[in-house]
Amino acid sequence: MHNLTVLDLARAPLVNKYLTIFPPQISEHTFTNLFAWLETRPVWLCEIKNTLVFLIKTDICSGNELVIFGPPAGKLTLAEVFNELGDHVIGGVRLTGKDLLSGLATGSFSITADRDNSDYVYQTNALAELAGHHYAKKRSHVKHCLSNYACVFERISEHNINECRDLLHRWCQSRQCDLDPGLCGEAQALQTTLEHFGNFNLLGGAIRVDGLIQAFTIGERLNRTTAVCHFEKAMPGLNGLNQLINQLFAKECLTEFKFVNREQDLGIPGLRQAKESYQPDHLVEKFKVFR
Repeated sequence: MHNLTVLDLARAPLVNKYLTIFPPQISEHTFTNLFAWLETRPVWLCEIKNTLVFLIKTDICSGNELVIFGPPAGKLTLAEVFNELGDHVIGGVRLTGKDLLSGLATGSFSITADRDNSDYVYQTNALAELAGHHYAKKRSHVKHCLSNYACVFERISEHNINECRDLLHRWCQSRQCDLDPGLCGEAQALQTTLEHFGNFNLLGGAIRVDGLIQAFTIGERLNRTTAVCHFEKAMPGLNGLNQLINQLFAKECLTEFKFVNREQDLGIPGLRQAKESYQPDHLVEKFKVFR
Protein backbone atom coordinates (compact mmCIF):
# COMPACT_ATOMS: atom_id res chain seq x y z
CA MET A 1 0.00 0.00 0.00
CA HIS A 2 1.30 3.47 -0.87
CA ASN A 3 1.76 6.04 1.88
CA LEU A 4 -1.19 8.32 2.52
CA THR A 5 -0.85 11.92 3.68
CA VAL A 6 -3.55 13.88 5.49
CA LEU A 7 -4.42 17.05 3.62
CA ASP A 8 -3.42 20.18 5.51
CA LEU A 9 -2.28 23.71 4.78
CA ALA A 10 1.30 22.59 4.17
CA ARG A 11 0.13 20.45 1.22
CA ALA A 12 -1.11 23.44 -0.78
CA PRO A 13 2.00 23.68 -3.03
CA LEU A 14 1.79 19.96 -3.89
CA VAL A 15 -1.92 20.07 -4.69
CA ASN A 16 -1.66 23.28 -6.70
CA LYS A 17 1.29 21.90 -8.69
CA TYR A 18 -0.67 18.89 -9.86
CA LEU A 19 -3.88 20.83 -10.53
CA THR A 20 -1.92 23.34 -12.61
CA ILE A 21 -0.30 20.62 -14.73
CA PHE A 22 -3.53 18.61 -14.96
CA PRO A 23 -6.31 21.27 -14.87
CA PRO A 24 -9.51 20.04 -13.20
CA GLN A 25 -13.04 20.11 -14.55
CA ILE A 26 -14.91 19.38 -11.31
CA SER A 27 -15.62 22.11 -8.77
CA GLU A 28 -14.25 20.05 -5.87
CA HIS A 29 -10.69 19.99 -7.21
CA THR A 30 -9.25 23.23 -5.95
CA PHE A 31 -7.15 23.44 -2.82
CA THR A 32 -9.66 25.94 -1.44
CA ASN A 33 -12.55 23.50 -1.72
CA LEU A 34 -10.59 20.53 -0.42
CA PHE A 35 -9.22 22.47 2.57
CA ALA A 36 -12.34 24.45 3.47
CA TRP A 37 -14.49 21.34 3.94
CA LEU A 38 -11.99 19.33 6.02
CA GLU A 39 -14.15 19.59 9.15
CA THR A 40 -16.91 17.58 7.51
CA ARG A 41 -14.93 15.82 4.76
CA PRO A 42 -11.36 14.81 5.71
CA VAL A 43 -9.11 14.23 2.70
CA TRP A 44 -6.06 12.02 2.22
CA LEU A 45 -3.49 12.38 -0.56
CA CYS A 46 -1.51 9.68 -2.31
CA GLU A 47 1.21 10.38 -4.87
CA ILE A 48 1.68 7.50 -7.29
CA LYS A 49 3.93 7.61 -10.37
CA ASN A 50 3.53 11.35 -10.92
CA THR A 51 -0.20 11.16 -10.27
CA LEU A 52 -1.92 12.72 -7.25
CA VAL A 53 -4.95 10.89 -5.90
CA PHE A 54 -7.49 12.36 -3.45
CA LEU A 55 -9.29 9.98 -1.08
CA ILE A 56 -12.12 10.34 1.42
CA LYS A 57 -14.40 8.21 3.59
CA THR A 58 -18.09 7.89 2.77
CA ASP A 59 -21.02 6.41 4.68
CA ILE A 60 -20.42 2.96 3.21
CA CYS A 61 -16.76 2.82 4.25
CA SER A 62 -15.84 0.71 7.26
CA GLY A 63 -12.53 0.31 9.07
CA ASN A 64 -9.69 1.60 6.91
CA GLU A 65 -11.71 1.61 3.68
CA LEU A 66 -11.52 4.72 1.48
CA VAL A 67 -12.89 5.93 -1.84
CA ILE A 68 -11.19 8.00 -4.53
CA PHE A 69 -12.48 11.58 -4.60
CA GLY A 70 -12.60 12.93 -8.13
CA PRO A 71 -10.42 12.02 -11.09
CA PRO A 72 -6.74 11.33 -10.39
CA ALA A 73 -4.56 14.34 -11.25
CA GLY A 74 -1.95 12.77 -13.51
CA LYS A 75 -1.41 10.30 -16.33
CA LEU A 76 -2.47 7.11 -14.56
CA THR A 77 -5.89 5.79 -15.51
CA LEU A 78 -8.51 5.15 -12.87
CA ALA A 79 -8.07 1.40 -13.36
CA GLU A 80 -4.31 1.73 -12.78
CA VAL A 81 -4.93 3.75 -9.62
CA PHE A 82 -7.27 1.07 -8.26
CA ASN A 83 -4.64 -1.58 -8.98
CA GLU A 84 -1.96 0.44 -7.20
CA LEU A 85 -4.04 1.22 -4.10
CA GLY A 86 -5.43 -2.24 -3.39
CA ASP A 87 -8.75 -3.65 -2.26
CA HIS A 88 -9.32 -1.37 0.74
CA VAL A 89 -10.02 1.44 -1.75
CA ILE A 90 -13.55 0.29 -2.51
CA GLY A 91 -14.65 2.84 -5.07
CA GLY A 92 -14.64 6.40 -6.30
CA VAL A 93 -17.01 9.39 -6.23
CA ARG A 94 -17.27 12.69 -8.14
CA LEU A 95 -15.58 10.98 -11.09
CA THR A 96 -16.01 12.46 -14.54
CA GLY A 97 -15.08 11.62 -18.09
CA LYS A 98 -16.05 8.58 -20.14
CA ASP A 99 -12.42 7.96 -21.06
CA LEU A 100 -11.59 7.82 -17.35
CA LEU A 101 -14.16 5.08 -16.78
CA SER A 102 -13.62 3.08 -19.94
CA GLY A 103 -10.62 1.15 -18.64
CA LEU A 104 -12.46 -0.36 -15.67
CA ALA A 105 -13.26 -4.05 -15.80
CA THR A 106 -17.04 -4.05 -16.09
CA GLY A 107 -17.38 -7.26 -14.14
CA SER A 108 -15.54 -5.81 -11.15
CA PHE A 109 -17.11 -2.37 -10.87
CA SER A 110 -20.59 -0.86 -10.90
CA ILE A 111 -20.81 2.63 -12.43
CA THR A 112 -23.68 4.97 -11.50
CA ALA A 113 -24.43 8.48 -12.71
CA ASP A 114 -24.47 11.04 -9.88
CA ARG A 115 -26.81 13.74 -11.21
CA ASP A 116 -27.14 15.48 -7.83
CA ASN A 117 -23.43 16.33 -7.84
CA SER A 118 -23.06 17.27 -11.52
CA ASP A 119 -21.69 20.80 -11.89
CA TYR A 120 -23.60 23.57 -13.68
CA VAL A 121 -21.39 25.52 -16.09
CA TYR A 122 -22.53 28.83 -17.59
CA GLN A 123 -21.16 31.23 -20.16
CA THR A 124 -19.72 34.16 -18.23
CA ASN A 125 -21.05 36.79 -20.62
CA ALA A 126 -24.55 35.33 -20.30
CA LEU A 127 -24.49 35.79 -16.53
CA ALA A 128 -22.94 39.24 -16.83
CA GLU A 129 -25.35 40.61 -19.44
CA LEU A 130 -28.59 38.69 -18.71
CA ALA A 131 -29.66 39.36 -22.30
CA GLY A 132 -32.58 37.71 -24.09
CA HIS A 133 -36.03 36.52 -23.12
CA HIS A 134 -34.72 33.65 -20.99
CA TYR A 135 -33.35 36.18 -18.50
CA ALA A 136 -36.30 38.60 -18.45
CA LYS A 137 -37.27 37.70 -14.87
CA LYS A 138 -33.64 37.97 -13.73
CA ARG A 139 -33.36 41.46 -15.24
CA SER A 140 -36.61 42.45 -13.54
CA HIS A 141 -35.29 41.34 -10.15
CA VAL A 142 -32.02 43.21 -10.70
CA LYS A 143 -33.88 46.36 -11.75
CA HIS A 144 -36.08 46.16 -8.68
CA CYS A 145 -33.05 45.81 -6.41
CA LEU A 146 -31.21 48.76 -7.97
CA SER A 147 -34.35 50.91 -7.92
CA ASN A 148 -35.28 50.26 -4.31
CA TYR A 149 -31.94 49.95 -2.51
CA ALA A 150 -28.70 51.94 -2.53
CA CYS A 151 -26.42 49.17 -3.86
CA VAL A 152 -22.66 49.51 -4.33
CA PHE A 153 -20.43 46.68 -5.60
CA GLU A 154 -16.85 46.23 -4.37
CA ARG A 155 -14.21 43.53 -4.47
CA ILE A 156 -13.47 41.58 -1.30
CA SER A 157 -10.13 42.52 0.26
CA GLU A 158 -8.46 42.80 3.64
CA HIS A 159 -10.38 46.04 4.11
CA ASN A 160 -13.83 44.46 4.15
CA ILE A 161 -13.21 40.79 4.99
CA ASN A 162 -14.39 41.25 8.58
CA GLU A 163 -17.64 42.71 7.30
CA CYS A 164 -18.11 39.59 5.19
CA ARG A 165 -17.64 37.50 8.33
CA ASP A 166 -20.31 39.63 9.99
CA LEU A 167 -22.67 38.99 7.09
CA LEU A 168 -22.09 35.24 7.40
CA HIS A 169 -22.95 35.46 11.11
CA ARG A 170 -26.15 37.41 10.40
CA TRP A 171 -27.12 35.08 7.55
CA CYS A 172 -26.66 32.03 9.77
CA GLN A 173 -28.78 33.57 12.49
CA SER A 174 -31.56 34.23 9.97
CA ARG A 175 -31.38 30.65 8.66
CA GLN A 176 -30.79 28.98 12.07
CA CYS A 177 -27.68 27.21 10.82
CA ASP A 178 -27.06 25.59 14.21
CA LEU A 179 -30.20 23.48 13.71
CA ASP A 180 -29.22 22.24 10.25
CA PRO A 181 -26.07 20.07 9.92
CA GLY A 182 -25.76 20.89 6.22
CA LEU A 183 -25.91 24.65 6.75
CA CYS A 184 -23.63 24.35 9.77
CA GLY A 185 -21.01 22.51 7.71
CA GLU A 186 -21.24 25.06 4.91
CA ALA A 187 -20.88 27.93 7.38
CA GLN A 188 -17.73 26.32 8.80
CA ALA A 189 -16.29 25.86 5.30
CA LEU A 190 -17.07 29.46 4.41
CA GLN A 191 -15.58 30.74 7.66
CA THR A 192 -12.38 28.82 6.88
CA THR A 193 -12.33 30.28 3.37
CA LEU A 194 -12.72 33.82 4.70
CA GLU A 195 -9.91 33.24 7.20
CA HIS A 196 -7.54 32.26 4.37
CA PHE A 197 -8.91 34.55 1.67
CA GLY A 198 -5.68 36.46 1.24
CA ASN A 199 -3.56 33.30 0.92
CA PHE A 200 -5.59 31.29 -1.62
CA ASN A 201 -5.61 33.63 -4.65
CA LEU A 202 -9.38 33.94 -4.47
CA LEU A 203 -11.78 36.25 -6.26
CA GLY A 204 -14.54 37.89 -4.28
CA GLY A 205 -17.23 40.51 -4.73
CA ALA A 206 -19.60 42.12 -2.26
CA ILE A 207 -22.58 44.48 -2.37
CA ARG A 208 -23.22 47.21 0.18
CA VAL A 209 -26.81 48.25 0.74
CA ASP A 210 -27.04 51.60 2.51
CA GLY A 211 -23.40 51.17 3.52
CA LEU A 212 -23.73 47.66 5.01
CA ILE A 213 -22.43 44.55 3.20
CA GLN A 214 -25.51 42.43 2.52
CA ALA A 215 -24.22 40.01 -0.13
CA PHE A 216 -20.97 38.47 -1.27
CA THR A 217 -19.59 35.77 -3.58
CA ILE A 218 -16.26 33.93 -3.51
CA GLY A 219 -14.68 32.03 -6.39
CA GLU A 220 -11.38 31.33 -8.12
CA ARG A 221 -9.76 29.99 -11.28
CA LEU A 222 -10.62 26.35 -11.96
CA ASN A 223 -8.79 25.96 -15.26
CA ARG A 224 -7.66 28.09 -18.19
CA THR A 225 -11.16 28.89 -19.46
CA THR A 226 -13.31 28.40 -16.36
CA ALA A 227 -13.78 30.01 -12.97
CA VAL A 228 -15.59 28.28 -10.12
CA CYS A 229 -17.97 29.98 -7.71
CA HIS A 230 -17.67 28.32 -4.30
CA PHE A 231 -19.94 30.42 -2.08
CA GLU A 232 -22.66 33.02 -2.51
CA LYS A 233 -24.58 34.60 0.33
CA ALA A 234 -27.21 37.35 0.34
CA MET A 235 -29.34 38.48 3.25
CA PRO A 236 -33.01 37.54 2.84
CA GLY A 237 -35.66 40.21 2.53
CA LEU A 238 -33.89 42.27 -0.15
CA ASN A 239 -35.67 41.37 -3.38
CA GLY A 240 -33.29 40.93 -6.29
CA LEU A 241 -30.08 40.94 -4.25
CA ASN A 242 -29.24 37.33 -5.14
CA GLN A 243 -29.63 38.04 -8.85
CA LEU A 244 -27.60 41.26 -8.56
CA ILE A 245 -24.58 39.72 -6.80
CA ASN A 246 -24.60 36.86 -9.32
CA GLN A 247 -24.58 39.30 -12.25
CA LEU A 248 -22.05 41.78 -10.86
CA PHE A 249 -19.59 39.11 -9.76
CA ALA A 250 -19.53 37.74 -13.33
CA LYS A 251 -19.35 41.23 -14.82
CA GLU A 252 -16.71 42.72 -12.53
CA CYS A 253 -14.52 39.76 -11.50
CA LEU A 254 -14.73 36.99 -14.10
CA THR A 255 -14.27 38.67 -17.49
CA GLU A 256 -11.06 36.72 -18.24
CA PHE A 257 -12.99 33.44 -18.17
CA LYS A 258 -15.32 32.06 -20.84
CA PHE A 259 -17.21 29.87 -18.36
CA VAL A 260 -18.31 29.86 -14.72
CA ASN A 261 -18.78 26.60 -12.83
CA ARG A 262 -21.42 27.22 -10.16
CA GLU A 263 -21.20 23.77 -8.59
CA GLN A 264 -23.99 21.27 -7.98
CA ASP A 265 -27.61 21.32 -6.79
CA LEU A 266 -27.25 18.36 -4.36
CA GLY A 267 -30.65 17.10 -5.49
CA ILE A 268 -32.45 19.95 -3.68
CA PRO A 269 -35.52 20.78 -5.83
CA GLY A 270 -35.49 24.54 -5.24
CA LEU A 271 -31.76 24.79 -5.85
CA ARG A 272 -32.03 22.72 -9.03
CA GLN A 273 -34.79 24.96 -10.33
CA ALA A 274 -32.73 28.09 -9.56
CA LYS A 275 -29.62 26.75 -11.30
CA GLU A 276 -31.55 25.57 -14.33
CA SER A 277 -33.28 28.96 -14.61
CA TYR A 278 -29.92 30.55 -15.41
CA GLN A 279 -29.65 28.46 -18.60
CA PRO A 280 -26.45 26.44 -18.10
CA ASP A 281 -24.21 25.96 -21.12
CA HIS A 282 -23.53 22.38 -20.03
CA LEU A 283 -23.22 20.09 -17.03
CA VAL A 284 -20.05 18.41 -15.85
CA GLU A 285 -21.46 14.92 -15.38
CA LYS A 286 -20.15 12.93 -12.43
CA PHE A 287 -20.23 9.25 -11.59
CA LYS A 288 -19.86 6.87 -8.66
CA VAL A 289 -17.85 3.68 -9.06
CA PHE A 290 -17.78 0.81 -6.57
CA ARG A 291 -16.27 -2.66 -6.54
